Amino acid sequence: MKRAIPILPTLVVLIAVGIMIRLGFWQIDRLHQKEAMLARFAAAETMAGEVAWTAPAPGQDQADAGLSAANLYRRSTVDCRSVGGLKSVSGEDDKGHAGYAHVADCVLADGSHAPVVMGWSQAPQAPQWGGGVATGMIAPGPRLVADPPLAGLAPNARPDPGNIPNNHLSYAVQWFAFAGVALVIYVLALRKRLRP
Repeated sequence: MKRAIPILPTLVVLIAVGIMIRLGFWQIDRLHQKEAMLARFAAAETMAGEVAWTAPAPGQDQADAGLSAANLYRRSTVDCRSVGGLKSVSGEDDKGHAGYAHVADCVLADGSHAPVVMGWSQAPQAPQWGGGVATGMIAPGPRLVADPPLAGLAPNARPDPGNIPNNHLSYAVQWFAFAGVALVIYVLALRKRLRP
């Protein structure tokens, strides 16, 4: 007696495979979007002139606050009226040495805050800095990476859009591979089930 192909499991597998293939094509779309974004960032680095720093309100998206992709990797200036706090995070200097980037939570005239990466050192203790004018490049976060550095620190590594990962092609290949593996496994299971 010949066994019939099970309809419900076959539909479930085909729907799952279709979803995986769709996710693969979605990752390819994301790849092209990310490439365009990285090209905009690379172009922004070469633009002359500064853009105004507009800090996002708590819970507000960067783009809503005027820190759109067009402003990232552009030069800006903030007037740090006071420093709300200092912290040290891992970072690199402009020669690629590992150490600490020292970040000041700057309070601006309007009461908003701007994280300013003051500079780099090998010591984890943040230097004292009472505020003032800071000029530099807007990096993702958003944060202003001071150039020239402040408080006697060494220069930080320059923010580089080339450091932003673009793994969407490998994700697409993974989704297509998952779809192929699912089909092969299901076909093998069907063959075993349908054998007389």
